Amino acid sequence: YLYFHDAAAPIVTYESLDKDKVFFASRYGKGEADYINCPMNKEEYLRFYNELINAESAPLHDFDKEHFSKDGFKVYEGCMPVEVLAKRGEDTMRFGPLKPVGLTDPRTGNRPYAVVQLRAENAEGSLYNLVGFQTNLKFGEQKRVFSLITGLENAEFIRYGVMHRNTFINSPKLLNPQFNMRDRENLYFAGQMTGVEGYIESAASGIFAGLSMARRLQGKPAVILPDTTMLGALSKYISDPTVEKFQPMGCNMGILPELPERIRDKKLKYKMIAERGLADLDKAIEEF
Repeated sequence: YLYFHDAAAPIVTYESLDKDKVFFASRYGKGEADYINCPMNKEEYLRFYNELINAESAPLHDFDKEHFSKDGFKVYEGCMPVEVLAKRGEDTMRFGPLKPVGLTDPRTGNRPYAVVQLRAENAEGSLYNLVGFQTNLKFGEQKRVFSLITGLENAEFIRYGVMHRNTFINSPKLLNPQFNMRDRENLYFAGQMTGVEGYIESAASGIFAGLSMARRLQGKPAVILPDTTMLGALSKYISDPTVEKFQPMGCNMGILPELPERIRDKKLKYKMIAERGLADLDKAIEEF
């Protein structure tokens, strides 16, 4: 249950997708329609392809260079950066992660020229990752190029793709929301090792793990933070046993539960989400 993190695809919010252009379906109609499909015609695909192969990659750190060759990352074929795969030929992606076989675009009734698939990142279905889109492009380039994909024109990227060295445990299989092990409850983990990403997140996980351990030693009940708070949502994410392919996650609005009412103004929406979280946190603290 110890993983070497060398590739992660971008994640977008479901709410920001253009529902008139994308569709749920599984190939050949088999099984559950678990994937969101973004169909492209030939013109759309070629525009995306040309921008992708000419996009600017992120600079390498010295400790990452050992994973590169002249042609790109020295990684397994299944973890190859999508921009490196694209440079192998114009149709390479269409026979790989963008293959359109077994899918029909309901707008046209025909098989698309290429299809980008999105897979749910969390149980709530509020976050989706771009299947096969691990990448080493600069974040700004990811936003520019991946927004050319049908249905992602106005997509909100809550995490961009990364390829770098990062060792972490498979927390959904091992940890409780209090950052201690399920099978050995007196052993706590904190920081990036747990799959939280970022300085604030790592520090917060350490504070919460310390608080949880102190309460356990004092014989007090465990603290359960509301999932409407950022740390509560993050601890829930890294300990969610339903997660199949776990990748590290940092704080973002996408992991928080939606408001009961739809708010179109994003600034107002985030303000209301923050105020809800602060109010719920105050209530939780009173019960400690």
